[in-house]
Amino acid sequence: MTTKLITGTCLQLLRRYDNRSQTYRAALLDDDGPAYVGVFVNILRDIFKEETVEYVLALIDEMLTANPKQATLFHDQSLADEDIYEPFLSNWFIQEKSCKILSVVVSARPKSKDGMIANGEELRSKNKLTTIDEVLNGLVEWLCAQLKKPSHPTHGIPTAVSCLATLLKEPIVRSSFVKADGVKLLIPLISPASTQQSIQLLYETCLSIWLLSYYEPAVEYLATSRTLPRLVEVVKSSTKEKVVRVIILTLKNLLSKGTFGAQMVDLGLPQVVQSLKAQAWSDEDLLEALNQLEEGMKDNIKKLSSFDKYKQEILLGHLDWSPMHKDPIFWRENHSNFEDNDFQILRVLITILETSSDPKALAVACYDLSQFIQYHPAGRIIVTDLKAKERVMKLMNHENVEVTKNALLCIQRLFLGAKYASFLQA
Repeated sequence: MTTKLITGTCLQLLRRYDNRSQTYRAALLDDDGPAYVGVFVNILRDIFKEETVEYVLALIDEMLTANPKQATLFHDQSLADEDIYEPFLSNWFIQEKSCKILSVVVSARPKSKDGMIANGEELRSKNKLTTIDEVLNGLVEWLCAQLKKPSHPTHGIPTAVSCLATLLKEPIVRSSFVKADGVKLLIPLISPASTQQSIQLLYETCLSIWLLSYYEPAVEYLATSRTLPRLVEVVKSSTKEKVVRVIILTLKNLLSKGTFGAQMVDLGLPQVVQSLKAQAWSDEDLLEALNQLEEGMKDNIKKLSSFDKYKQEILLGHLDWSPMHKDPIFWRENHSNFEDNDFQILRVLITILETSSDPKALAVACYDLSQFIQYHPAGRIIVTDLKAKERVMKLMNHENVEVTKNALLCIQRLFLGAKYASFLQA
């Protein structure tokens, strides 16, 4: 005050607020909140002593942590001529608290009904005050830099992700974050967590992905990355309800987009959802989302082509005598599809012969191999090269009649070839 950096009124307000209990401070803010915010902003703007800046930032952080709604005080009409953003922008590179505070303050700004920038923003621009676009673009740039090269080994990334989880509600932030190639920086953070801190980081990362799942350019990136397998892996093992909820909501959003639906079935998500539904969750929204995701996947499977359906059945290991197995048209039209991904489906069928204890699955797998031998011009050679013969021969002594019958049919077609196969129709 002696150097005239703050006024007598500012000093009086600061003394009244300093070293008080949270309840007492809350009462002061209820009575004259904008005045206290004005004091804090003025100190940050005019005083550069690091100790003072850190202290005031801590006061604001405590205020917003205790009650995030207090962020609306920064947008009070009495502060319309104050540049409420700039003091934080000039401090954030040395103080992560500034970034955290700024994220909350920005999100609390009044927005007009049509989603356009509020009237005050036009005024800010005319008065040469820091505009919201400048703030948000600067924030995104800084957050991406933190994710690439954190300024603090343990706090840098969690702080950046926490801010993103708040800011990505803003359409402009989603856009600039995708343009800055920020999405790829979040993907590695989607991994199973055990400690309290890592669970919170995982939750806020998944929350950010959920917010991005509403933005088409971000969805396009998510589709070409390992986002989906990572989300499924985490949801399989997580016991934290809030983490499971936000992942299930994200998957529900992505289900109808591109090839996500087919990928989910490939990754065994229907079984994961069934398992999750059997658990005792207290959150009704989560239970509803699980039901919706399950129904959505069922609808998705109905829309798949006959070979896609067949592929899902094989990859999930749920072999049954569905009509396509014995449909000659299915085999004539699709035998070449079995060549995809280095004969992936045939390899899975052969693995089922070796690992399954379900007689129906074994019988169907033997029958399908015999169908492939009959309809594919090089079927015998391919199946022999994949070393299926030994596995099928072992099943000829199986205790189940269906299994032995279909194993025998497969061996006959393997030895006799397509020329005589028509005589051996089951």
